[in-house]
Amino acid sequence: MSEENIQSTSTRRKFLQAAGLMGAGAALASCNVVGATTPTKPNLDAVIFNFALNLEYLEAAFYLAAVGKLEMLDAAGGNSSLVTLPSGFTGKNGKGVNFTTPAIRAYAEEVAMDELAHVKVIQAVLGVNAVAQPQLDLGPAFVAAGKAASNGAIANFNPYANELFFLHGAFIFEDVGVTAYKGAARLLVDDKAGGNLENAAGILAVEAYHAGLIRTLLYQQKDTVAAAGLTVAQIVQAISNLRDSVDGTDDRDQGIVAGAGNPSYVTGANIVLADTNAIAFSRTPRQVANIVFLAAGATKGGFFPNGLSGNSVTGTYSSILAL
Repeated sequence: MSEENIQSTSTRRKFLQAAGLMGAGAALASCNVVGATTPTKPNLDAVIFNFALNLEYLEAAFYLAAVGKLEMLDAAGGNSSLVTLPSGFTGKNGKGVNFTTPAIRAYAEEVAMDELAHVKVIQAVLGVNAVAQPQLDLGPAFVAAGKAASNGAIANFNPYANELFFLHGAFIFEDVGVTAYKGAARLLVDDKAGGNLENAAGILAVEAYHAGLIRTLLYQQKDTVAAAGLTVAQIVQAISNLRDSVDGTDDRDQGIVAGAGNPSYVTGANIVLADTNAIAFSRTPRQVANIVFLAAGATKGGFFPNGLSGNSVTGTYSSILAL
């Protein structure tokens, strides 16, 4: 074994030990942190990370298809054959979005690699306990989201049709990822240096960078008429309103223009999605599930037509969806 592999194995072992994921016959949802006193709350770290892994599969598939590299999902233990895309679009072998702006292509390429890395690192942490990739819908689900957000005005939304539509598709996911990791922070038990909480915070930070960039790129074109006579700012606001309406709690979301129904202490641009204390919002796993299923209280549908991998109702996720 090379020195690099030894170091990698050692790092992973320490992380798993801190997470309470090692030990013969240990149940993931109830294991304790090794070498520590019994926590005052149940150790749901593994459940939370598998929930997050489902979301990372979704984001990785979305971005990899956009840059024509969906086949890389297979090499990372995913399954590109379980990804439904718009008719005629493969997202493989370099056949992605027809980007016309080099900077936006570069953004898409970088984020695709980031999301793929998130899949790999969570898989490595969970080892044999990592859930497999579920069926993902990146075709009809976007059509449904477009209709719901625009009251039917946008009838056939395809995020891969051009780079501006791609940015709108990315907007649907990025803010959700930030609020999901923020909301999960209070549920994580392992708060040691290099442990679950610190690593989740690191992923949150990367997702926040992504969200800030996508919101900035959209704001730069806020007055551009994108579809059905609606400007970019109007479509973004409609998507924000949709997320707010299905997650079960109002005012956890904002568009890219201050005012216009966005509770904010700024004027003009509203790039940073935060409350009046400049603190990012939190969403519970249930609220996040409502958004990706495109319906409050749903157990499947939307971007996960068959539900999350791991049975989100009677299995591992029931413990966190109820929180």
